[in-house]
This record gives sequence, structure tokens and C-alpha cells, in this order.
Amino acid sequence: MTAHKLKVRIYETRTEMGAEAAKDVAKKIRELLLIKKGSVNMIFAAAPSQVELLFSLSQEKGINWNRVNGFHMDEYAGIDQKTSESFAYFLKENIFDKVSFNQVHYINGNAEDLDAECLRYTNLLKEYPVDIVCMGIGENTHIAFNDPHTADFTDPLLVKVVILDEASRQQQVHDGCFAALPDVPASAITLTVPALLKANSIYCVVPGKNKAMAVYQTLHNEIRETYPSTSLKTHADATLYLDNDSASKL
Repeated sequence: MTAHKLKVRIYETRTEMGAEAAKDVAKKIRELLLIKKGSVNMIFAAAPSQVELLFSLSQEKGINWNRVNGFHMDEYAGIDQKTSESFAYFLKENIFDKVSFNQVHYINGNAEDLDAECLRYTNLLKEYPVDIVCMGIGENTHIAFNDPHTADFTDPLLVKVVILDEASRQQQVHDGCFAALPDVPASAITLTVPALLKANSIYCVVPGKNKAMAVYQTLHNEIRETYPSTSLKTHADATLYLDNDSASKL
């Protein structure tokens, strides 16, 4: 199944979905390591929806992780990397500390000057052009923290500070990351839509009933910023992985 250029794969369970997506990601990493002289550069999303993918990817054999650089796509403003609520912490727990990366570059959401931090991370992304993005889609169709009110498909920036909409913040409660809405930070640093779409290959893993409407909107709505994830339909090599729950409205 395809939607414009976006390939769609549906699996019985989220475990199967994550394992199959990991096989595809691992295959691409191995291919790139054969043809590239330097390192492979990867961006990862931090969310419970990514757990199965990250676990299976960490178990894949035959990957020289010492030639892979890791990045993450967003981080809360004002959150220390060492706290369990941070995306840096999540990725350390689920992938960055599981295998031996060449380098891991973290977004510092607790930086004194957030604009300067955006510039620092922008320069890193320019120095290490992205090969692979492993990502999800939010309940409001956001990708990274590009919510409908801030998404810009022609954004001149690669990294920026955004104010999160209530749907994004409520999702963090649904996911069990925070106890209540007031606990969720109101702003974040995010990679922009163009920064994500610069990747040569995108693997988008979206399980669960809470994502069923977002999946429907992604595949059936017009490509426009009101539904940020519809931008994936323009990418030359993007694949969407679903389980039966997230595909239930198709």
C-alpha cells in the first residue's frame, strides 16, 4: 500500500511491527556502511511508540555501530538531560547506551540560551548530514514537535524553539510520561520539518489505537501544514509501519 510516495506496512501486533521496521533500518545501515567512507548519521524519536523498534534494532547483528552517529529530534525546554522525563534520558535507556555509537549528540533543553543551542545543533546537522530518521507521528499528526500551529514545510530553520499545543502535551500524559497536563513543559526545541525530510531514508513507526485518527489523516488528507505528518508523502524513501490498532480506521 502507498499514499503518494509514502509506503505503508501493516502488522498484526506492535511487537511484530517494531521487529520488522528494525530489520529494514538495520539493512539500510549495513548498506550505507558499505558505500560510505565515513559514518552513518541517524536521528531518533523519543517516545513509548518507539520502544519495540529501538529494542529490536539494538539486537540486530552485523552493524558496526562505531561508525554511526546518533542525534535526537526534540527536547523539552527547561528539562535536565539526567531526569527521566527528558528525551535524552529515554534514548540513552533504549538505544544510545545499548550499542556503541561513534558519537551521540544531545539537544540540551536546559541550556541558558535556547536560541544559541538551536544554532549549535543546526551546525552539527550541517556537519553530519542525516542519512536515516527513525520517527513516529503524534496524536495531532505532529512530527518531532512540529505541531499544526508551528509546522512549516518550507521552514528556513533546521532547529527552533516552539510552544507546544495542548494536544501534544496531553499526549505525554496519555503515554504515561507525566502524571498530569500541568506537569508537561510548555515549550521545546525541535528539528523542523525540512530538517527531518533531508534524510535519505525515513522509517516511521506508529502503533496504538490513540494514533488511529492521526494515521487516517496522514494518509487521506491533503498535504498541508494543518496535518504535519502529511509531508511524509512527499519523501522519496519513507515507510510508515502500523499495527492493527493504529490502522483500524483505514
